[in-house]
Amino acid sequence: MKKGDHLFLVDGSGFIFRAFHALPALTRKSDGLPVGAVSGFCNMLWKLLTNARDTNVGVTPTHFAVIFDYSSKTFRKDLYDAYKANRSAPPEELVPQFGLIRQATRAFNLPCIETEGFEADDIIATYARAAEAIGADVTIISSDKDLMQLVTPNVHMYDSMKDKQIGIPDVIEKWGVPPEKMIDLQALVGDSVDNVPGIPGIGPKTAAQLLEEFGDLDTLLARADEIKQVKRRENIVANADMARLSRKLVELRTDVPLDLPLDALVLEKQDGPKLLGFLKAMEFGTLTRRVAEACDCDASAIEPAEVLVEWGTAAHGPDLDPGAEHPASEAPLAPAAAPAAKASAERAKAAELAARRLEAFAGKEIDRSRYLTIRDLDTLKTWIAAAKDTGLVGFDTETTAVDPMLADLVGVSLAIQDNSKGPDSTEIMAAYVPLAHQSGHGDLLGGGLVEGQIPMADALAALKDLLEDPSVLKVAQNLKYDYLVMKRHGVTMQSFDDTMLISYVLEAGAGNHGMDALSERWLGHTPIPYKDVAGSGKSQVTFDLVDIEKATAYAAEDADVTLRLWLVLKPRLAAEGLTRVYERLERPLVPVLAHMEERGITIDRQILSRLSGELAQKAAGFEDEIYQLAGERFNIGSPKQLGDILFGKMNLPGGSKTKTGQWSTSAQVLEDLAAQGAELPRKIVDWRQLTKLKSTYTDALPSYVHPQTKRIHTCYSLASTTTGRLSSSEPNLQNIPVRNAEGRKIRTAFISTPGHKLLSADYSQIELRVLAHVADIPQLRQAFADGVDIHAMTASEMFGVPVEGMPGEVRRRAKAINFGIIYGISAFGLANQLSIERSEAGDYIKKYFERFPGIRDYMESTKAFAREHGYVETIFGRRAHYPEIKSSNPSVRAFNERAAINAPIQGSAADVIRRAMVQIEPALAAAGLQERVRMLLQVHDELIFEVEEDAIDAAMPVIVKTMEHATMPAIAMRVPLKVDARAASNWDEAH
Repeated sequence: MKKGDHLFLVDGSGFIFRAFHALPALTRKSDGLPVGAVSGFCNMLWKLLTNARDTNVGVTPTHFAVIFDYSSKTFRKDLYDAYKANRSAPPEELVPQFGLIRQATRAFNLPCIETEGFEADDIIATYARAAEAIGADVTIISSDKDLMQLVTPNVHMYDSMKDKQIGIPDVIEKWGVPPEKMIDLQALVGDSVDNVPGIPGIGPKTAAQLLEEFGDLDTLLARADEIKQVKRRENIVANADMARLSRKLVELRTDVPLDLPLDALVLEKQDGPKLLGFLKAMEFGTLTRRVAEACDCDASAIEPAEVLVEWGTAAHGPDLDPGAEHPASEAPLAPAAAPAAKASAERAKAAELAARRLEAFAGKEIDRSRYLTIRDLDTLKTWIAAAKDTGLVGFDTETTAVDPMLADLVGVSLAIQDNSKGPDSTEIMAAYVPLAHQSGHGDLLGGGLVEGQIPMADALAALKDLLEDPSVLKVAQNLKYDYLVMKRHGVTMQSFDDTMLISYVLEAGAGNHGMDALSERWLGHTPIPYKDVAGSGKSQVTFDLVDIEKATAYAAEDADVTLRLWLVLKPRLAAEGLTRVYERLERPLVPVLAHMEERGITIDRQILSRLSGELAQKAAGFEDEIYQLAGERFNIGSPKQLGDILFGKMNLPGGSKTKTGQWSTSAQVLEDLAAQGAELPRKIVDWRQLTKLKSTYTDALPSYVHPQTKRIHTCYSLASTTTGRLSSSEPNLQNIPVRNAEGRKIRTAFISTPGHKLLSADYSQIELRVLAHVADIPQLRQAFADGVDIHAMTASEMFGVPVEGMPGEVRRRAKAINFGIIYGISAFGLANQLSIERSEAGDYIKKYFERFPGIRDYMESTKAFAREHGYVETIFGRRAHYPEIKSSNPSVRAFNERAAINAPIQGSAADVIRRAMVQIEPALAAAGLQERVRMLLQVHDELIFEVEEDAIDAAMPVIVKTMEHATMPAIAMRVPLKVDARAASNWDEAH
């Protein structure tokens, strides 16, 4: 190696895990061998070798090596036995891929380097410093912070997933210190992943500030007595030795004995037949074709190579098997227990399709210059004909507002597969159809339609033919919005898929389901931000004032990315056994909710105005009492002033400060103080409730009345909760309290129109019924079957009190426990709720579990399942993911455990009402009532309808029966569902 050469050092262990976690499961078709990580690894290597100059690295390497961890038994374990002690065993399906990835590296004709007793990072550091000393440049292919200490003007890092080069400025921007201080920063902060202790209470920002002030770790520790913050000073002094040890753990060695000198890392020409033999053995069809073309080889003439599969050991696995001493040549164990081999042929085929498409799309640069602006009807019809030929089209609308009931249509975008490339083509063509762009020149007045746009009526007529054609699948992201916009223009979309909902079914709780996030996660592509085309803040314009050329790049990209996401994500539903959840619970609910949002509900403004006045008077009364109790007037809405009164002036117990140094005055803090008998906090809680009801509902609701329909149209989100519950916004109609008088009064303002009534149908104690089903509690199941008072039965079981003549207080306590158990209530929480001693509350909970042991069994088995799989399932098969269920942080872990216990219950209840909503309109149509009954709102376990007065008697039994039998085929509830229904002139009286 000489000056001017360029060495690529690939963090092979990092590549393995990025490939494994970023890609869907993939198995070899012939025998079910899991090969997803191998596939991702090979594709990333091939891209680096053939396309590095066209990435942000911008150069072609002269030297190249892939570095692996030998095992986790390194010199650092001798320094600190707990180093990496909290690392868990590798996923079972990843184990056989460790050896295959090393074989893949050799098949690429690349050095595959690992050294016993050292980590890959140490080997990388040694090579990097040696190459730099010669005058060569080095690029480390990794984004790991542990390697950032190596960055210099001649040593860079490269994040291949994000196509981002990491230099000195990038390290400073992210961590607040230059690379040469990263060792000291990490020594202070520690690392929970590697179990590096650091100094408690010191985070990255604090560490950066300390190093800026004192210069380096040694100086900081020597002058720790100068630190002004008492707790910080005490922590640093007490843990100085631990910081020094941490520095030894995080500092990379640059003296690793190298089996291969730098000159041996020269990048050799690819051995086409050797590489193709390995790829054919792995059954990677797409990459095999690419390599064959690049190497000018006839792949069909090459036999698959013999590969060694190690099923039963993590030998040479990256940092996961402390006792691994097995050489790669050891005889393999039998693959009988391979988990993926048990998958059905259909799932394996779907997984392979998803992986093949992801392989084709991931990291592939999207060329926006190819997007077309369709300005004439003939061209639009040509595209529509092409979409009909393929039977598939990506679709998106551009409008002037986020509220689909107020938005004006500005244009639409289309994306189709290029069939000229074959039936399974991954080549996408996209176009934008501008319809209502104005020549506003940046002002908000507009100056008339821009020339060269298809007349709206003509375009809609052509699009109606496509969008209402059931033989063409329309693919959109957040389809409900586009569905409602088009419906307002006389087009009712048929046959569709929603990529947001597909992602939600696959990974609820595991990430964001917005298009931009999905694009970055699965395609490695960052779409154009909206602000880049429409501006931001006060300078933002509506989309009709955006230049058509800019609009084309932005809008066509949306349809393009959406179609690519569908091609990648849709097969995973089948591969992971989740098609039924999507097809029965998600997709059919889109038009149901769109119709509900379009219908809206009527409110009585006079009632709300009167209630605003009443709430203002009551709040003023509370304010006077609060001032008297405090002994002075202050801004009750100011957390700082309130905290100073409660904990500074009055010295109430339990005060704690937030990160900003202010006293915490959260609702929980105030409730805890009120439970201890403090009068002022109770008044504050009551005042907050009143003022929130006034500002959120009685004052605000009239502003949501639509100017044309004169009704309120809420917006439902299908993919914003982990459990499957719907959420409501603009306005949120699901949080109006029903258990206090003021909340019920607000509901009286939601009224029926003349000649109609509001009908409320509400599931009775559905979550307790689901609990009785999933936990199989005989006493609860029998009680529900017999129709007895479940809370009175619980009280009788626990406290030995006869049901007849039971005191209301005893039943109330049992009710609080029944519902509290579902949400993992603690003795402290129950004590606050019932105003009793914590010890008494603890006894209640203990006795509850003794009387109903199946509940404890359910909780423990659910936590165990969640820890093993990372998710839990509802009775319908919906998955709720809790990726932090194994967190080393006890509070985070406990929260995830409680959520995981609750999710199958709350999620199953949510699934039941989703199924009911999907089934109700067909049931009403079958009864000839579809024109006389309109479903308007869903509020958790309740559905609200507007019904013609003389149709109530006919509609009520249809609605109740449908809701009580809202399950999927092959799912039988062991506990009957019960629905209570009433009709009245306003929502409160109907409830």
